[in-house]
Amino acid sequence: MALKGLIRVTGLCVYHMKYTSVVTSNRALATTVSCRYSCTKLPAEIQQQSQENMTLVSNLEIMGVDITMARMRQPGVLKRMITHEESLAKFLLSKGASKQTIANIVSRYPRAITRTHEHLHKKWEIWQSILKTDSDILKIVERSPESFFRSENIENLEENIIFLSSLGLTPKDLSRLLAKAPRTFSNRTELNKQIVDFLKDVYLCLGGETPQDFVRHIISKNIFLLIRSTKRLKANIDFLQSALQLTDRELLVFIQGHGAEILDLCHNYIKKNFANAQQKLLSIGCSEAEITRCIISCPSMLYLSHLNFVTKIDILVEAGINSHQILERPRVLDVSVDTIKGRIKDLADIDYDYQALGISILELSKSRFEARFKKLRDSK
Repeated sequence: MALKGLIRVTGLCVYHMKYTSVVTSNRALATTVSCRYSCTKLPAEIQQQSQENMTLVSNLEIMGVDITMARMRQPGVLKRMITHEESLAKFLLSKGASKQTIANIVSRYPRAITRTHEHLHKKWEIWQSILKTDSDILKIVERSPESFFRSENIENLEENIIFLSSLGLTPKDLSRLLAKAPRTFSNRTELNKQIVDFLKDVYLCLGGETPQDFVRHIISKNIFLLIRSTKRLKANIDFLQSALQLTDRELLVFIQGHGAEILDLCHNYIKKNFANAQQKLLSIGCSEAEITRCIISCPSMLYLSHLNFVTKIDILVEAGINSHQILERPRVLDVSVDTIKGRIKDLADIDYDYQALGISILELSKSRFEARFKKLRDSK
């Protein structure tokens, strides 16, 4: 019984065993038992922390890094014996980052501390050839640390820049790609080439004659295409052609225009939102043909969640706006719910007549709306 009790104690308390003196005649046996049970009885978190480089953890804590977050994101980094947290901090400080910014970057992407000063300097130079200023680069690094620190392959980065430039993308296009879809540059060059080849094949199959121009044009329209799978893009293109009943020629015109904006969306999301939008618009008296034309002219409505879409339609209808007016000015659905509500309230105060004056006022920019509203109010 005494031995069983000792096994239970050592199983639960082995983490502190080296600091505890057990006064017993069976000291040697107790040590053997504790070793045997340490792997199975230790809580996972304690086991993990016991394997970490405590000097590194201490250094990161001094820097203000959220160790809990870092441990959750990339636990293996905290076990490394060789890291470069000090040179990373010095490098980012020299580029204008604050200590808090550096702590946030490492908390969210701990692997950043594994990059050498030489690597950081070289990659920064390459990014600077596109973005020009340290502050522009720093904004991206702060927003998406993974985009800068993820890949060690400098050669791949340079190859991607050469490849994307060969497509005819301008420095402005490359800047947008780096700012909003930086993973494009850390992807394997072959992966980017696969996406480009797929887009060219789609274009040629639909009867196009200048695939290089098409690729440049569609990527400049939607910079997220290069970080999506060909499977998703194909599924979306096939669905849109079927749902909108487009000929090959019509589909080509559509995806070269506003249709390009939605090709990167999750396939199930597009299908679900299409069905929801169709159902809601039918319920307020729109025909299927009218709905199709509306979506073709303003595919961005498929970005909206079901609740968001329904709420906006209901607000407009309750204000006395009819379905045909909504279909004629579908961009009004791009305006936020709160903005629509506020504008409708303001216009109600001056007895604005939507039937006579239209609803285009609702989709104006803030400054233009205020100027137009002031003019209408003063004319009363």
